Amino acid sequence: MKHFTLKSFVCAVMVAALPLTFSCRTKSKTMPQTTPPVTDTVGAVETPTPTPMPVEQPRDFVQEQPTEEMIPSNLDDLNRMAQDRGWIRDAFFNYDEAGLSTDAQEALTESATWLKAHAAYNLQVEGHCDSRGTEQYNLALGDRRANTAKDYLITLGVDGSRITTISYGEERPFDTGTSEAAYAKNRRAHLVLTGR
Repeated sequence: MKHFTLKSFVCAVMVAALPLTFSCRTKSKTMPQTTPPVTDTVGAVETPTPTPMPVEQPRDFVQEQPTEEMIPSNLDDLNRMAQDRGWIRDAFFNYDEAGLSTDAQEALTESATWLKAHAAYNLQVEGHCDSRGTEQYNLALGDRRANTAKDYLITLGVDGSRITTISYGEERPFDTGTSEAAYAKNRRAHLVLTGR
């Protein structure tokens, strides 16, 4: 007669459970619901038609366009809101240049979209420069920057009769610092909404 020790018993249980450990596990799949088969009067069985499963459509991201109720009547408040919400965006320029970069074109394109949807508002484009260069040179450069922005807005479909330009050169800095970061903030065509 054989004697089983505890060790032998544990080994026997593990060997017996081994096939269960390696058995395939399958995920339960939810089958689409089908209508039960319908028998017609002759006795033939009609093929069941699957019931369509409701599918949630993804929501597209749509930037909320301002309604007339959202637009403040005060022009200062309107300009602050338009800049904060990105309805109207300034175009920034490289040092000593009046050509539009890709970023400046994108900013003006966003602005043109808003302006075309709100034809009641006019626009003044201010040309600004950093403090390097002479006063006369910066006034001329600011003028070129303002007119470059205006011309681009016109090509995007904004009525040119709604846009005026002015150059402030270095007279009205946005940042009075003398670092390159401060200078970069001052090299811009600043868009200002004006009366209807």
